This record gives sequence, structure tokens and C-alpha cells, in this order.
Amino acid sequence: MAETVLSFVLDQLSTFLHEEGRLLGGLRQEVQFIMDELEQMRAFLREAEAREEDAQPTLQQWIKQVRDAAYDTEDILDEFVARFARHRATGFYGSVRRIFSSIKNLRARHRVASEIQSIKSRIKSISEGHQRYQSEYGISAQASNSLSAVNNTTWRYSRDDALLVEEAKLVGIDQPKKRLIPELLRGDDYQLKVVSVVGMGGLGKTTLVKRVHEDPEVRRHFPVRAWVTVSETCDFQYLLKDLIQQLHKEGNKPVPQSIESMTTTELKKIVKDFLQQAGRYAIVFDDVWDVEFWNTIKFALPESSHGNRVMLTTRRADVASASCIESRGLVYRMEPLSVKDSRTLFCNKIFNGGNCPGHLMDVSKGILDKCEGLPLAISGLLASKDVNRIDEWEMVRRSLGGELEGTGKLDRVKKILSLSYNDLPGHLKTCLLYTSIFPEDYEIACIRLIHLWIAERYVERREGMSFAIVAWSYLIELVNRSLIQVTKVFFEGIPQYCRIHDLLREVILLKSREQNMVTVTTGQPMMWPTDKVRRLVVHSGSSNNTPHHQQRRNYCFDHLRSFVTFESISPLLSKMLLSEVLGSSKLLKVLDLRGQETQEEIPNEIFKMFHLKHLDLWGTRVERVPKAIGKLQHLEYLNLADTRVRELPMEILKLQKLRFLEVFQPVVPSDDDYGYHGFKAPSNMGGLLALEVLSCMDASSGSTIVKEIGKLTQLRELRITKLRREDGKELCSSLANLTSLRQLSVASIGKGDDYEIIDLNHHHPSSFLQSLSMLILRGRLEKMPQWVAHLHGLLRIDLNWSRLRGEEDPLESLQHLPNLSKINFCGSYQGEGLCFKAGGFLKLKWMHLKRMEGLRGMRVEEGALPRLQILFLRLLPLLEELPLGIQHLSHLQRLSLYEMSSQLREKLLENQKEESEDYTRIAHIPEILIGYYTDDGEWREHRLWEEKKKKTYNLS
Repeated sequence: MAETVLSFVLDQLSTFLHEEGRLLGGLRQEVQFIMDELEQMRAFLREAEAREEDAQPTLQQWIKQVRDAAYDTEDILDEFVARFARHRATGFYGSVRRIFSSIKNLRARHRVASEIQSIKSRIKSISEGHQRYQSEYGISAQASNSLSAVNNTTWRYSRDDALLVEEAKLVGIDQPKKRLIPELLRGDDYQLKVVSVVGMGGLGKTTLVKRVHEDPEVRRHFPVRAWVTVSETCDFQYLLKDLIQQLHKEGNKPVPQSIESMTTTELKKIVKDFLQQAGRYAIVFDDVWDVEFWNTIKFALPESSHGNRVMLTTRRADVASASCIESRGLVYRMEPLSVKDSRTLFCNKIFNGGNCPGHLMDVSKGILDKCEGLPLAISGLLASKDVNRIDEWEMVRRSLGGELEGTGKLDRVKKILSLSYNDLPGHLKTCLLYTSIFPEDYEIACIRLIHLWIAERYVERREGMSFAIVAWSYLIELVNRSLIQVTKVFFEGIPQYCRIHDLLREVILLKSREQNMVTVTTGQPMMWPTDKVRRLVVHSGSSNNTPHHQQRRNYCFDHLRSFVTFESISPLLSKMLLSEVLGSSKLLKVLDLRGQETQEEIPNEIFKMFHLKHLDLWGTRVERVPKAIGKLQHLEYLNLADTRVRELPMEILKLQKLRFLEVFQPVVPSDDDYGYHGFKAPSNMGGLLALEVLSCMDASSGSTIVKEIGKLTQLRELRITKLRREDGKELCSSLANLTSLRQLSVASIGKGDDYEIIDLNHHHPSSFLQSLSMLILRGRLEKMPQWVAHLHGLLRIDLNWSRLRGEEDPLESLQHLPNLSKINFCGSYQGEGLCFKAGGFLKLKWMHLKRMEGLRGMRVEEGALPRLQILFLRLLPLLEELPLGIQHLSHLQRLSLYEMSSQLREKLLENQKEESEDYTRIAHIPEILIGYYTDDGEWREHRLWEEKKKKTYNLS
């Protein structure tokens, strides 16, 4: 893991020399020497670490030395900058202060010079070891980022085992087989078609595809078949020769003798010629890691007109989609086993198909929860444990992550999951390892993860792109590689929450600990770190009565870069630990106290943190931001959302690097529909030129502050509240300057549903807000702004309390927006009817209609809303019938009817016969929810198909 650390530190040192090198004077050459030596070791480290598990202790110790030297170099230079790069004071007192400090600075500079010389000596010694190990292990300095040959061979044997599993022992494979086999046999498709199966390692993709490939119907349909295992480090010429031998064996033809001496091009031509003459073929490429592989092999596969088929298994979504796009093939995303199938497989393996004994039920459930439907892990556990020894089973449940550290039952799982990690480029390895800060089973807010990556400097600078956009691309790449699972989407294409599979998280934790990247504690005395801690993460579960003197000797926070807390930890521990961290951590860059409800003020020590870039106080009880905030001149991220702060001091304008500023509090904590209280900003807020996110600014002070918005040309997200009607035109003028704006929320002055009119209906050029993907308007509208109908990139629109009159139907402006996928209307329309016309809303997937008290009817014409998946209707008291034409919504997956009229509810729950017209129109919808409050104030929710017989409608 040192190679990942080294790459990161080298990037930091390079940035340091570029930005602060002038401060070094004669020391610049010494630092450059250290960098050059570390750079030479980087390629060697990459290959050495692939062999680290099998390496001698001396090599492992050398790798640790390199990592520590890289860390120490970063520490020394950060300390140097903190001392010498502070803002220079001016005037008479400033001169006196500079003279006084120069005496101390001479001593400090001498100390820094001595420490850099010491590092240089260490690097020279380490470099000698580099030369020795390079010769001893036969590793080239230009070695590629690949696994060793031994590991690759082991991996191939491991995959071969998956092909020999007996059909009778397989669980959860029937439904996927029934889905895939028709795709291969469909007779109306005569071109070459690709079926790709994608998912994380250990899901059983190989096993599934083997069963499909060997199915008797498939065998009869395709007389020529072949199976090629590609793997991460495939030799393409060897692969082609293997394919040629398989094909000739299938066709009972002799293999050409000359293939051993042929070029790649010649081998591909032999494959293509053979397949053109052979008729119908089906070929499997198992475990494909690279889009380039498909782009190369596809030229050896003739189209013909026989309905040929290719199947791929891969962990990467980009490989799956690239292979299918030309042939209009199928991408099948393989999911973990269901709870039922997981239990069946577990009992088959452990209890020979019998039931789990009663005394092991709880512990078995805990173990299966950890495996999260990963067949490879489930089938490898506990086979040797005594079913009568519950203590052995409890030990496995408590230390399941430890099973991944040795060579036990889960060692193979670790190898397979590690392959996906090893395939990552260095910057993505670092980002993935950083997810080890989150607790087990934690639902990670993607935006929080993104900003932490940026603060830790894991995100590289790219020309013409903000750090946030680059960081989002990292997240999407990790999702596409099946390493991060998206659990909730904000709106089309933007993940909102994600998580890490528990067993993959254990692998990540192991690797993170190996390189001292993150130290996680629950606050218990024996768990507290004694080594140099760089990132300290505190999870809940801490003791309330831990004496201060027992803890103090265990701290080593001089090198701390990040302090992050999760959930609310005990007040005593929180106060004590924060005091220790702030008292000794001069290099702190990230301070995240999110959700610590006991935090009522910002500690003064924070304002001495010269390097602080990221301060997150979301959900605390902080009420005031002191003027001292202006001292944090490197601060880039300040989150005061859901706090009691309602005003920012003038000194905030000194934070010229500030990119993210969020200060707001919900008006009604349990209901977003009523908007947010914003903050009163200094009148010259436009001076914060680096701002990319600004939320939520109070505009009630008038046109001056609204005009300032136009100076913030880097803004990507803007939320303002309490806009006056007379300032609407000024706001539109300001918005015209914001060419990068992607999300805009505007609320007018008002309370509850009594808002003032938002006047944004002013003439603007065709380029106005063309980058916008989300628009939220909260307040009354006399008419829809004309420019909304021209926002071709708009993905989501929310209209809250617009109170548009019947003749101002909002659907008219929105129905032809080409990319609109999500609509949220709350109190937006006062008309009696809504009509969705044929050809309208072609990409809409999600629609939420709420609090429209006058709405009596809805009609969906055939050809409207063709992709709608979720329809949510709530608090529409006069709507007594289901929408007319609802049967046309063939893709609708969920219909939610909450707090609707009692007549409509009774029709669906009680008074209608199963063969009635209403049921016939909604029989195709898999999930229908009906929710309401009883007269006693109790909330009830029904799933309609649980009230009736599912089989009547053949729902599955």
C-alpha cells in the first residue's frame, strides 16, 4: 500500500514546490532530491507490493520505511508552511512583530533544515535497499501494475473451480437462467448479439453463465461453442490460440500447426474465417476487465446472419455497456442472493440441506447478514465448525473481518475482492480506502464523501473542470467497477447515497490499517491509538465515564490531518477528545463534527488551524460564527446547515479560497415543502469569487445583495430565500452571468403556504441558464417563466406553493423538455384538472403531486409519460377516481396514494370486486401503496396486492 501513499505524497510535494517553493530558499534543492528519489522507487513499489504477502519480512519492512519517509516529508513541509507562510502584518506594530518573530524563525528554519537533511539521509539509505531488492527479487523499475504470475495462476485455478460446481448444489440461479436463455435463443434477431453479466466479485457470475452455456437447449441451438477465461492479466495471443483450439475441436477439424508462430492479426483472421464457415456460434468471454479487450476481440467475430451470440462476465459496467451497445444486446446486472436463497445455500453447505438448529439461529443470521448475499463467502464459511459449539460460531460472527486476514475459509474471498482493488489506478485506490472511515452498514451521503475526498487532496486538478466534477467522476467510476453500491438516486444520473458491501469493507479496512491511513476508534481506552495518527475517526458507542487522566498518555496527535465523528458521541468524550485534538494538531486539514448535538459553539482553537480546509458543523447547535473565522484563509468548505446560525460576519469575505458555503435551517424540520431559513450575508458577498456552492442566502435585504450574486461566476449550485417580488428582474440579470450553474432554488418571502409572488418572467437570451439540471421555485407564480420551456438540459423541477391558476397549466411549459425525468408539484396548481397529452414527458420517470386541494381529475392520454416508473399522489382530497388512462403507463412500477379522499380509498380497499374496471386498469402495477391517518391519528399503510390474491393478476 506504500505505492498509493507515495503517489499521493509526491503529488502534494509537487504542489508545495509550485505554490510555496519560494519560502524554502536553499532548502528547495534538498526537497527536490527527496522527491526525485521517491519517484524512482514508485514503479518498483507497485510490483513489490503485489508480492508483499509472500515477501520476506525484510522487504515488508523496507516498504514500511518508504511509506513513513514519505509521510514525514509531508509533515515537515506542512509545519514549515504553517510557520513561514502566514499573512504578513503591516504598519508600525507589524514591523515590530516581524523583527521579534524573525529571531524565532531563524531557529525554526535551522531546525527544519536539520530535519530535511535527516530525511535526505534516510532516503539515501532506503534507496540502497531499493537497488538491492530490485536485484534480489528480479523486479524491474518499470514494472507494470499487475499481479504476480503466482497470484494470476492461483486466480485461474480459482475460476476453474467455479465451473465444476454441480447443478444440484446451486441456489438462486433459476430465475437468472430463465432471463438469459431466451435472450440467446430468440429467433427474430439474426445479427451478432452480446449478453453481458456484470456485478461485484464473488456473486457467481461465472457459475451462472456456465449453467446457461451448458444448458441442453443452448447446446442444441449453437453447434459451435467456446469458453475463454480472460482475467485481469491475459496474454492476448495465448487467448486467441486457446480459442482456435477450442473451435477446431468443436468442429472436429485439425488445429493449424503454424499458429504458434503467427502474429495477433493472423490469429484473429483464423478465428474469423473459421466462424464465418461454421454457422451459428456461442462464445463466452469470462472475467473481462478492460474495454480495450472487447474493442480488439470484436474484429475477430463475424456478424453473419445466423443469430450468433457472445456472453461476457465482468465487474465493470463500462465493459458491459461497451460490448452491448453496437449489437443492442443485454446488460444483466447480477444482484446478491436474496435472504431466502442465502439461508438455503448456507443450510445446504453447513447442515447438508437440513434446517439450522434453534440454538444457532441468531448467530447464523448475524453471519449471513455480514455476507450480504455473496455466494462465495456463504459457501466458504463454518464447514469445519462444531454445530454443538455455539461459542465457536459466536467467535466467527464477532471477528468475521479477521477471517479475511489469515489463510482460512475466507482467504479466497479476500483474493477475489482484492483483485478489483488491485486493478484500480492509484488515485481511485486512495479514494476507495478512504471509505473505511464510515461505520459498518452506514449509508454514505455521496456529497459528503465527495467533499471529504477533495479536502484530503485525493482529487487531481484537471484543466477546465472543478474539483467537484472530477470527484464525481471518481465516484461513478467506482460504482461502474462494482466497488460502491448506489442505494438512492437524487435525480437522474446523480447518486445521493451509497454503501460498501460488508466483506469488501473488511478488505478495505485491512489495507487501510496496513498503511496507517485511517485510525478508527469507538472511544474506549484500550482502543485508542498510540502510533502516529494521521486520520482519526470516532464512531458512536463510546463510554461516558472515561477519566481524562487515563486517556492522555495514549494520544499522539501531532501528525493528525483529519478528525471525523459519526453519529452523536458522549458529551464528555466529545469535549475531552476535541480539546486534545485541537490542542496538539497543528497540521489539521479536515474537522468534521457533523451531528454532534452537544457542540454549541465553535472552539477558539479552530481559528489557529492554519492548514484547515474543511469544517463541517452540520446538525450541531452552533448559533454564532465569530469574526475570527477570517483567520482560516485556506478554508475551502464550510457547512453550517441545520445549525442555529442566521448571520455571517463581514470577516467571511477574507476566505478567498472558499468553494462551498452552506448555512440554513428547515422551517419545518419534518417537511421540506416549507423551505428553509437562510443566512444574512455581508453586502459585498460577491467578493467570494471562488464559491461554487452557496446555500441558502437570505435576499430580503434588497437588490444590492441580489446584484452581488452575478459576480459569483463559478457557482454550480445556488439557493436563495426571501426574494422580494421587485428584485426578480435583478436576480435574472445576475443569473445570466452564471454560465456553470447546475442547480437553482429560489424562494420568495412568506410563511407556510402564504408566499409572495416570484417574478422571474423577464426576457433573456437563448443561452440563459442552459447548464441548469435542477430548478426549484418555492412561492407564488402569476405565470410560468417563459425561459423554463427552453431549459433543454433540465432533469428535475420542483414547484412548491406556486398556486398557478387554471388557465396557467404548468404542464404546457414542461411537457416537451427533452430530458426532464423528475417532477415534484406541491400546491403548485389551483385548476380542477390535469391532462398529460400524447407525446409529452417522454423521459419522465418520477412524478410527485401533492397538496393540490382543487384537483378533481387527471387524464393520461395514450403515448404520454411512456417511461414513468413512480407516481406519488398525496393530499389530493377532491380526487375521487384513479387517473383516467392509467392503464397506458406500462412501465409504472409503484403507485403511492397517500392521504387521498376516503371514497377512493374505500373503492380500492373494500367495496370493489377483483374483476372491476378499476382493478383491471392497475393490475399491471407491481407495487401499490395506500396510506392514511385513522380518526384516532394513527398512520396506516396497505400494499394493495397483499389485500388481494396476487395470482389473479399474474404478478411476479
